[in-house]
Amino acid sequence: MDELARTAPRPTGVGEMFQLLRDGQPRTRSDLATLTGQARSTIAARVDALLGSGLVSPAGEATSTGGRPPATFAFNPAARVVLAVDLGATHARLAVTDLAGTVLAEHGEAIAIADGPAPVLDRVAELGLGLLATARRDPDDLVSVGVGLPGPVEHSTGRPINPPIMPGWDDADVPGHLTRQLGVPVLVDNDVNIMALGEHATAWRSVDHLLFVKVATGIGAGIISDGAIRRGAQGAAGDLGHIAVPGGLDLPCRCGNTGCLEAVAAGPAIATALREQGLAAGSSADVVALVRAGDLAAGREVREAGRHIGEVLAACVSLLNPSMIVVGGIVAEAGEHLLAGIREVVYRRSLPLATQHLRIVTTRTGVRAGVLGAAAMAAEHVLSPTAIDALVG
Repeated sequence: MDELARTAPRPTGVGEMFQLLRDGQPRTRSDLATLTGQARSTIAARVDALLGSGLVSPAGEATSTGGRPPATFAFNPAARVVLAVDLGATHARLAVTDLAGTVLAEHGEAIAIADGPAPVLDRVAELGLGLLATARRDPDDLVSVGVGLPGPVEHSTGRPINPPIMPGWDDADVPGHLTRQLGVPVLVDNDVNIMALGEHATAWRSVDHLLFVKVATGIGAGIISDGAIRRGAQGAAGDLGHIAVPGGLDLPCRCGNTGCLEAVAAGPAIATALREQGLAAGSSADVVALVRAGDLAAGREVREAGRHIGEVLAACVSLLNPSMIVVGGIVAEAGEHLLAGIREVVYRRSLPLATQHLRIVTTRTGVRAGVLGAAAMAAEHVLSPTAIDALVG
């Protein structure tokens, strides 16, 4: 008996049974009856319902043990598509993917999030419809949209709450605006959470306890615990950037406090420190370019920023005990300088038990982390047991 047979719950509805097929492994009706303990007549009816939805399709014949070989069935992720949207302070990245996260078409361009919700979201809808055409998919194939925003989001409503770099967006009805234009459910989360989802789903699916840290214009974290994203009571979990750095500089932060991690270690803070040394560094990208060009001062400042980040992460490691920290965002493109600073402090300040098997690595998904996570969030919404029951019920 395979591992799934030993560990899977015994489903009672078609939606729960469908979850057994989401790994893509072809199974026969007999396999499903064995896994669920349900009557073959019940299984047959539910397979027929899923075949009718297109979410399951024939996958050939199993090996015969005598007589006619039994037919097998598997998840068909190409049946529908989702639109994934990753919005930053100055960029938009969009992708159309199938229900397994395979990118069918993608696009990136510069935007100004400060232009406000109507112009930005209208452009998102326009680009989304264009990507559907590029992917040669009918708009009717679109079943949901996932959106990441560069600020705090109340996940239950999808509305940004007092986002510091998004003037005019406070309490904006992002899901409503896009649903009116695209006609499908819209899920919204902050950008670091969707990056954590994308990195986890794509590169580290077997890691149940993961912390994704984005270091860019701001600093934030997405928390994967027991294999699921953890958002906290109002969706504000993981806001590393506004934790005070122990013994840090008393620099003003855009949140109104002083000495926040973001104020001393984010991309703009590093750029400011380099300008004070006479270097041309106006942005995070300039910092990365200087490091890659071998500038010693830039390397030192990035490593020092890593140490400040490590001071805060050491407390997170003691509190959450992740087995992996993944560092992303544009400043992470500076490479080992940032990681070296983080590792130096985390391994020194955290308890040995917490760091015994801890890995600290850079992102594998890079700039795609956000759209891949938004796609995973959107697909999960339509493939959950409840959603499948509603679809075929």
